[in-house]
Amino acid sequence: MSAPILTLDDVSKRFVKPLDAASKFANWMGAGYTEQVVHAVDGVDLSVREGEVVGLVGESGCGKSTLGRVVAGIHRPSAGRVSWRGQFTDAMDAQQRRAATLAIQMIFQDPMSSLNPRLRVTDIVGEAPVVHGLVGKAQQDAYVVEMLERVGLDPSYRRRYPHQFSGGQRARIGIARALAVRPQFLVCDESVAALDVSIQAQVLNLFMKLRDELNLTYLFISHDLSVVRHLSDRVVIMYLGRVVESAPAAELFKGPQHPYAQALLANVPSIAARKKRFAPLKGEIPSPLHPPPGCHFHPRCPHAGPRCRVERPVLKEIGSGHVAACHLHDGGVGSLAA
Repeated sequence: MSAPILTLDDVSKRFVKPLDAASKFANWMGAGYTEQVVHAVDGVDLSVREGEVVGLVGESGCGKSTLGRVVAGIHRPSAGRVSWRGQFTDAMDAQQRRAATLAIQMIFQDPMSSLNPRLRVTDIVGEAPVVHGLVGKAQQDAYVVEMLERVGLDPSYRRRYPHQFSGGQRARIGIARALAVRPQFLVCDESVAALDVSIQAQVLNLFMKLRDELNLTYLFISHDLSVVRHLSDRVVIMYLGRVVESAPAAELFKGPQHPYAQALLANVPSIAARKKRFAPLKGEIPSPLHPPPGCHFHPRCPHAGPRCRVERPVLKEIGSGHVAACHLHDGGVGSLAA
């Protein structure tokens, strides 16, 4: 198999809220306030091969969007390293970093908030290619026409503003803007979540078409397992900032091995299960301000044992390309069959 084009090595991202003046004064009086630290991403290892579609799944607040922004270079990791085509991004010179930034583009969840309302579509799509020297100013209009046609939009609309389009059309504008700088890797953050089901299908088909035509690689972030199953070659499941399971899509949906993945897939709607009773996970997701020790999932896990409360499980291979981070797979707290 080919070498990964993108690799995350023990990547973490923390957001720190410093003390304000009042808290500092209170500490001077002995209050004992400390900085608040949100552990959004916690020690993630991930690799993506060229042409692959990796679906990133998890509950809201699990850190998947933050991880996508780290991949896209919007956030710098607090710890760990990101490598692009075998070279660490923090060791790149300015020219190499610029090339990597253009090669990895992000498509955001809400196209209306990510599109400048004061710019016309011709500038939203065509400005970056001109600035980065991909096309000349004289060729900008023709280039915008080409990009809009590629994503299925009428080029005659290019003089309009974002508020003059529907949600599905704005989603296509966001895709055209990302494609305009000729990327190799797209991070799609809930890119179809806000769309009607019929429009979702059209946009998903567009993603698959673009993958074949442009040899694109995707990190597709979603909470919709049916979408991920339809689109992805491999699925990665996150919980509270950590990867708990990763496997080829068909294998994961056939037999998930982590208790959290099992709970997620057990509650996927199906027309085959006529009398299926849904059993949502008990308890709330712990706060990323104070994540639990050991396995983050142990407060909600029906199989949790004493070891789970103190020792973090590592990703262990349990099949070809299938890894899971659970003590159940090394004999620590029994077996899944139990």
